[in-house]
Amino acid sequence: MLAKVLAGAPLGIDAYPVEVEVDIAQGLPQFATVGLPDGAVKESKDRIKSAIKNSGYDFPTRRITINLAPADIRKDGAAFDLPMAIGLLTATGLIAPEQSGRFLFMGELSLDGRIKPVRGLLPVAAAAGRWPVEGLIVPAANAEEGALVDGLPVYPVNTLGEVVDFLAGKQPLEPCRVDVPALLRAAAVDEVDFNEVNGQQHVKRAMEVAAAGGHNLLMVGPPGSGKTMLARRLPTILPEPSFAEALETTKVHSIAGLLPADQALIARRIFRSPHHTISDAGLIGGGAHPRPGEVSLAHHGVLFLDEMPEFKKNVLEMLRQPLEDGQVCISRAAQSLTYPASFMLVAAMNPCPCGFLGDPQHACSCTPLSIQRYRTKLSGPLLDRLDLQVEVPRLAHHELAEPAPAEASATVRMRVEAARVLQRERFHKEGVHCNARMRPRHLQRFCKPDAAGQTLLEKVTDRLGLSARSYTRILKVARTIADLAGSERVEIAHLAEAIQYRSLDRRVP
Repeated sequence: MLAKVLAGAPLGIDAYPVEVEVDIAQGLPQFATVGLPDGAVKESKDRIKSAIKNSGYDFPTRRITINLAPADIRKDGAAFDLPMAIGLLTATGLIAPEQSGRFLFMGELSLDGRIKPVRGLLPVAAAAGRWPVEGLIVPAANAEEGALVDGLPVYPVNTLGEVVDFLAGKQPLEPCRVDVPALLRAAAVDEVDFNEVNGQQHVKRAMEVAAAGGHNLLMVGPPGSGKTMLARRLPTILPEPSFAEALETTKVHSIAGLLPADQALIARRIFRSPHHTISDAGLIGGGAHPRPGEVSLAHHGVLFLDEMPEFKKNVLEMLRQPLEDGQVCISRAAQSLTYPASFMLVAAMNPCPCGFLGDPQHACSCTPLSIQRYRTKLSGPLLDRLDLQVEVPRLAHHELAEPAPAEASATVRMRVEAARVLQRERFHKEGVHCNARMRPRHLQRFCKPDAAGQTLLEKVTDRLGLSARSYTRILKVARTIADLAGSERVEIAHLAEAIQYRSLDRRVP
């Protein structure tokens, strides 16, 4: 007998339907799975057999063939266990075909019939509204994740027996419901705050500008000056993510299998800080079976690279494309996938190899040549993409012992959100959401300085030898500073402040 059951699998940040075809024929007992299954899918036959038997049902001792269509896309993971088991029970006549054909199934089976959570459920649930199904039957641990998407009902189940009884009409199941506003409110409480950082007012100002315009930031300072502490508090002054942004971020983490068990929605700005030994596939994404990298996991959030020159140069150079495009394209012989990667890059580095260049308390032991060699670990094109380059000096004793009152993150965030509102109104027909994403045509319309500002830019460009990209970055940052000041025009004071944030364009002393 032939039975067909629908499943789904993620493909990039989207998903595609997988038709599970089960055929039971006369012949010697055999269990064959076709349709480009990987090792985990091939091993599912043993899990399915034990789960069916331990749930109290008979396993057919005949020739079993399962096809996962479309057969030209590789299937990986254990999420096909449940649909394959339901297909087998439908083919044996235990479940009516018209009942199993109404739903989409996903879940990993234990040997005793329990249903375990799987990764990648959210993109499947988002895409299932376009497929010919009436609802989704998923592991109870994934139910809230799937219910985030309005549309089809999502039924949580814990065991294979529950699924069979539900399809047979013996046991009702209530669809899962999620209170999205409650999830967003619960995530609004920050564990850290800007007012915990003593001093460094000019650095805080630079971070406010970066947050207001979505600009990338590089902090240069000696060890212990507070670079990491500041970076970890940057998400607290970023605007609250919209539901659409939170949903997109959650999709990426669901595909990567990194969604916390007790968190159905990632409703806060993500902060990712990979170690400097990370590989190119770990940072950008990829592998034999492509997975999202750190740049995609930081989507709509902050990617922090501490001790940036210690990263491999070829790994850092791979950041250039996602920084420009806001996405990552991973091409392999079998398929090409695209993951979103719209993030703020925040990096930190020492001013020299020993870390004490310009420190009044410690003498620098580095030669000009070693300093130059250290800084050239970061290429010019990559530095050009770091809109703000700010120095973070060591704090004096009185700043630590008797710190001045500092603004809380909520206060700074109000100014940032006000600037973002101006940008949304300015670009609502342009397909741009912040100043950092402005295109060349926008610079002429929104960032054109007056005569005095143009003269200043001409002098600075000739003296520092700025590239065209550095020049446009200064204009974009100046536009953000003007937005924070509530100014419609970019004035010379805004340009002067933006130029101050290009510290590495100056020559090494």
